[in-house]
Amino acid sequence: MPFSLHSALVPSWLQILGAGRGWLDKAADCGLDESSVVDARLVEDMFPFSYQVKSMAVHSQGAIEAVRQGVFTPNFAEALPGSLSELRERLDGAIALLESVGEDELDSFVGKPMRFEIGEKRLDFTAEDFLLSFSQPNFYFHASTAYGILRAKGVKVGKLDYLGKLRLAQPA
Repeated sequence: MPFSLHSALVPSWLQILGAGRGWLDKAADCGLDESSVVDARLVEDMFPFSYQVKSMAVHSQGAIEAVRQGVFTPNFAEALPGSLSELRERLDGAIALLESVGEDELDSFVGKPMRFEIGEKRLDFTAEDFLLSFSQPNFYFHASTAYGILRAKGVKVGKLDYLGKLRLAQPA
């Protein structure tokens, strides 16, 4: 069975981004001070919750935009979202872009050169290897970290909240 690049990435990104919206809703309703959630970290030397959620968008929506341009360069100068509503907007933007990406477009990038640049460092990839070996693992790392921060703060999220809406077989 052929498996497209689109199929390998986009539905699962949409699933977890949608789940992330649910985590934000639970965080908003849990009675914690919003800034204590947005600024929360698992440990002192890690980026805060706002960075983790923003990075879910960066490594899905931003990855697609980067593949279109042929280069991905992290923007550390960009201000972090400062509220749960701003984080929702970031996830909504990522969802909207991913919903607009067609299978033919994404699969047309297979084999095309792609590079990651940060300062003097340059890593050359093919588009599919960038998406599958760099962006996809980063996406799940930041999603898991965001989820873990909420759990550590006492937000009532569980495994089903992490998984979001499963893509179940439809009855015949």
